[in-house]
Amino acid sequence: MADEAEDTAAAGEEGPDPHADQPVVTAGAPSMAAEVAVVLVHGRGATADGVVNLAGSFYRHGVAFFAPQASRSRWFPYDGRGDVDRNEPHLSSAVGAVERVLVAVADAGIPPERTVLFGFSQGAAVVTELLCRKPRRLGGVVVLSGGFAGPDDRRFADPGGSLAGTPVFVGSGDADESVPVERVRATADRLRALDGDVTVRVEPGLEHGISEAEFEVVRELLDDLLAD
Repeated sequence: MADEAEDTAAAGEEGPDPHADQPVVTAGAPSMAAEVAVVLVHGRGATADGVVNLAGSFYRHGVAFFAPQASRSRWFPYDGRGDVDRNEPHLSSAVGAVERVLVAVADAGIPPERTVLFGFSQGAAVVTELLCRKPRRLGGVVVLSGGFAGPDDRRFADPGGSLAGTPVFVGSGDADESVPVERVRATADRLRALDGDVTVRVEPGLEHGISEAEFEVVRELLDDLLAD
């Protein structure tokens, strides 16, 4: 991808809905035959193909994977801990892109209660933003090495909804130089305030990445859903 200076310079030239026409990569079980769906939201500098390949670590028979691609391989151009408005319209466009995938999954016959929303790094910020704006009951939420967008003292509007006990896992590492532990814990608190059944784990020595223990969390979540 382009370097950050070139990327941000182009941010104002992408129109009001930058991610609208991006593809969605699918893998795993055919959607019309799947019992469970996982919607994967990649991080900055990554791709939908890449996050689908990552999902091979928790592949299960009967699970369909859906991964929307971000324009220019990033969901928003500026620092995620800065002013939210500076990352618009990209952030709202990203939320819209993921929301459209959730609707498509439901239209294919997989209900929200059997759908897992997974986000890594900048993708974790998009997942959190979607849930803060439009909380709903899902089969599970996995937020890794990321947190809510905006400054530490961001005030959230009342979304008028609830996660209604959705299992939520928020994971990160104390050696992650991109996402402070305080932001990870604040994100967990925010999702808990929306009635998510939140587990937060900060692994000693883990940098900006995904640990085997975090992969195992996803495997167990999918096994539980498939067993229902």
